[in-house]
Amino acid sequence: MNIPNILTLIRLLLIPVIVVVHYLGYPWTNVAAAAIFMVASFTDWFDGYLARRLNQTTPFGAFLDPVADKVMVAVALAILIEKFNTPLMTVPGLIIIGREIVISALREWMAELGKRTSVAVNFIGKLKTTAQMGSITLLLFAKEMGTGLAGMAGMVLLVIAAILTIWSMFVYLRAAWPDLNPFDK
Repeated sequence: MNIPNILTLIRLLLIPVIVVVHYLGYPWTNVAAAAIFMVASFTDWFDGYLARRLNQTTPFGAFLDPVADKVMVAVALAILIEKFNTPLMTVPGLIIIGREIVISALREWMAELGKRTSVAVNFIGKLKTTAQMGSITLLLFAKEMGTGLAGMAGMVLLVIAAILTIWSMFVYLRAAWPDLNPFDK
């Protein structure tokens, strides 16, 4: 067990805390849930940085880190879809969740073929993650979607994240297409 893996485990443990805090219903719960999500998002970047910097990458970390990220985002988006109950939240939220499932399956399948590096994280994926984490933090903080600075900025970032989500999915699928194409066999 090393520091990057501990940070990833902390991120996983913060997921139910975000849910519980969000549903407490006190006036401060929006701020608290957003702050906890922001800290968890920061650990996503920081554990990867430390793992590379300290040469502490492990198979356990390589498995758990993306799982923690995807579960955290899916749970937060589910909360927001319920909270705002509007197609403007639901459609981008489901696009993001659906893409995460597709790309996770694609990466697993490509790894079985020994070609995982052809669908490795790229710059568009990193931009998508940044927009996604920022939008979710702002929308957890916002009392209403599309009003106030947090609500408007959160919605704009969510739409940007959804666009980048689709774009990055096509980039990954294009990279894997030679192995996916049933007509080229």
